[in-house]
Amino acid sequence: MSFLESFLGSLDSALSTFVSYAWGTPLLVLLVGGGLFLLFSSRGRPYRHLGHSIDLLRGKYDDPSDPGQVPHRQALSTALSGTLGLGNIAGVAIAISTGGPGAIFWMWVTALVGVATKFYTATLAVMYRGRDSKGEIQGGPMYVIREGLGKRWQPLAYLFAIAGLCGLLPSFQSNQTVQLLRVSFAEPMGWVSADDALQFEFGLGIALALAALAVIAGRIQRIGRFAVRIVPAMVVFYLILTLGVIGYFWQEIPAAFGLIFSDAFTGKAVAGGALGTVIATGISRGAFSNEAGIGTESLAHGAAKTTEPVREGVVAMVGPIVDTLIICTCTALVILLTGAWQHGEGVEGVSLTADAFSSVFGGWGPVLLLIMVVPLAFSTIVTFWYYGMKCFVFLFGNRYQVVYTVIYLLLIVFGAVASLNIVNNLIIGMYAVMAIPTMVSTLRLSGRVNQAAHDYFTKTPGV
Repeated sequence: MSFLESFLGSLDSALSTFVSYAWGTPLLVLLVGGGLFLLFSSRGRPYRHLGHSIDLLRGKYDDPSDPGQVPHRQALSTALSGTLGLGNIAGVAIAISTGGPGAIFWMWVTALVGVATKFYTATLAVMYRGRDSKGEIQGGPMYVIREGLGKRWQPLAYLFAIAGLCGLLPSFQSNQTVQLLRVSFAEPMGWVSADDALQFEFGLGIALALAALAVIAGRIQRIGRFAVRIVPAMVVFYLILTLGVIGYFWQEIPAAFGLIFSDAFTGKAVAGGALGTVIATGISRGAFSNEAGIGTESLAHGAAKTTEPVREGVVAMVGPIVDTLIICTCTALVILLTGAWQHGEGVEGVSLTADAFSSVFGGWGPVLLLIMVVPLAFSTIVTFWYYGMKCFVFLFGNRYQVVYTVIYLLLIVFGAVASLNIVNNLIIGMYAVMAIPTMVSTLRLSGRVNQAAHDYFTKTPGV
């Protein structure tokens, strides 16, 4: 065994141990228990005003002169572009292969309480916006902590920014995108073999990096315009695709839901019947999918053009509904109904989902999935650059932004050829770390959000 192989094996083992500890019971209680506290603290108010989000997304309350960088719909599209795609496609497949069908139930739980959590985190992201070293207005958990809790809590702000730099990497997206392109397109066409797979992956990584550079050069404004075009179209396309598979197996739908509910409380589908693995996997993958309580989505929502923080909170509530309750459920049903999860030994991530579509659409299945995954994965890559850049600027100022961008583009290439386990464990572990300052600050400031929500909904007619 070479030194490199030995080092990578040790790194993989260490990261796996870190993830198991990071996503232990205390964090699960903080995310789900904290979300339930916010739900009851708000008296369910966010859920009662979901209809108001439609008017906001239609631009009814937009004012170009309001502070911020992008309109409500672009802020939501940017936030969704960071969650939709591989988090819902590969992430669901990983959840089922690791935690069994019951993990999907616990993903639903994170989404249901995540509606309330996102209302609070996005509202706070606008309520406590701060200024970076150039004086430009910014939002996000680190600014919420600095502006809302004061200097005594500043270490939590730095903790989020450091974890964001490590967790908001493009490597997972580039890894799974290249894997899908190779397995479902290049190999069947005879363009690549096992001998030159590394060269193919490296070339695609460079292409992804150059394409990302073209978008991120326009910063959040160009990213927002890109996301608002790509995200809705790909969501509709994917719903049509998955509903076609679900309709084909319509008689098996009750059994699939039954399996999800029964396994959620027994863990029979996991080796050894480890119920704790089912719950931990479902909650961690759910958090990775919808980012409720993690704080990354607040980096996008904090850029919304508005003087009313509660409005962006209402808009943000749409996120968990779309990406977890709808998209993730459709993906899970496709994998379960086709039986791909039972004969997918050795198959992980997006390849498992591709196998599920192949069982219905044949050779066209992975190609159709490819049409949806690549644009959304790419939108996630450019969105994560924006998130990571905000963390970088908070820590080091605006002076060295080009350094971060160069490193980020190199990591896109690295991710294309890296081990999925190492990349996945690093990101999942850092998501756990980001959740700590986000949830602590949100719970501490929740009373101010409740007061702001009461004032807003009282004075705003028809909502």
